[in-house]
Amino acid sequence: MEMSTQHGNSDPKPSSGSGSCLYDLLCSETPCWNRASDAESTSWILRKDSWRSAGPQGKLERFLNESGNDVCADCGSPDPKWVSLSLGVFICIKCSGVHRSLGVHISKVLSVKLDEWTDEQVDYLVNLGGNTVANNKYEAFLPDNLKKPRPDSSIEERSNFIKRKYEMLQFLEGNEQMICPYPPHQRSSSSSTPQSSSGHQFTQDKKECEKQPRHRIGHKFRNSWGRKDSDHNKSTKKSNSLAGMVEFVGLVKVNVVKGTNLAVRDMVTSDPYVILALGQQSVKTRVIKNNLNPVWNESLMLSIPENIPPLKVLVYDKDTFSTDDFMGDAEIDIQPLVAAAKAQENSEIWEPMQLGKWVASKDNTLIKDGIITLIDGKVKQEISLRLQNVERGVLEIELECVPLTQ
Repeated sequence: MEMSTQHGNSDPKPSSGSGSCLYDLLCSETPCWNRASDAESTSWILRKDSWRSAGPQGKLERFLNESGNDVCADCGSPDPKWVSLSLGVFICIKCSGVHRSLGVHISKVLSVKLDEWTDEQVDYLVNLGGNTVANNKYEAFLPDNLKKPRPDSSIEERSNFIKRKYEMLQFLEGNEQMICPYPPHQRSSSSSTPQSSSGHQFTQDKKECEKQPRHRIGHKFRNSWGRKDSDHNKSTKKSNSLAGMVEFVGLVKVNVVKGTNLAVRDMVTSDPYVILALGQQSVKTRVIKNNLNPVWNESLMLSIPENIPPLKVLVYDKDTFSTDDFMGDAEIDIQPLVAAAKAQENSEIWEPMQLGKWVASKDNTLIKDGIITLIDGKVKQEISLRLQNVERGVLEIELECVPLTQ
């Protein structure tokens, strides 16, 4: 998808037809409406210039307060605090868990409050148009006898609807180009995406997932990559039907800090990246080229299922022309962190203190005890892991347990 919000001399030409209606609006000095719904669904364009002087968080808050964005795009819950950056919708905490289960190649979920937004990310979100534009697209042919989820709907109802809406595209307008506000050709062009490292990363993730060869990395997890054998394909279909139909008790914010003395996989070095998996969800960091001591400092968010599984950590070496090479794995028991966070919710003590620890032993991969602390009202844990099933390598990770109220 190629995006442009330039005016004046720039003259990129979309293909002919009604698909260029909103794109023409973006590129023209004087808006020309071809239909009434265009004027309603893109009213945000007329106010966009007044936002440019605000910082990214200020612009995001303003966009959140726009009509249609102040309720969840999927269930209508008021005051949504989460965003699908790739789909351009504001969503509630309950629907955000289902979105994560779809995978980042469909829905890249960020928090309005907890994540650090860049100008490029906010501009990209604004250019997508918000909840009204997205729902006009993804719910264009919503059957009359099908009711959208409500704020009090079950997780099964949410999961069923969200998957049909965004993954199966069952309600998508037949002529998708009529709604697309950007040129319909060159859909995967990188020129349409934000050019900061974090803003650009989610689009790179999406492109990589779409083009990813089928290999063995992350094969146990929904939204990663599958084995080629038919038995795994059958089990994957079964697990896919259950993905998202899980009640969540909180969120875990994982900051992948750095790796030390990682294994060599490319002659004398490696191009490492990290996959995190929790239940049916999986996310990954960016690739760092030619580095055995990479520093990511990259935060990723996962929903915590009611039956809390271990957090699985896998490290791989990125290869362009062959299967990515395995560089070790480990498991993290997050139950002590969750228990400490739950206990703290009912406490009136907020000064910095130690709440507990995960004790290093021969039965786990910890290099030292993982101390759980309360800092600035946040429950955090620093962990140093010795990677398993590999000749060497240490990974440093910071965890933060986030209650569903945030």
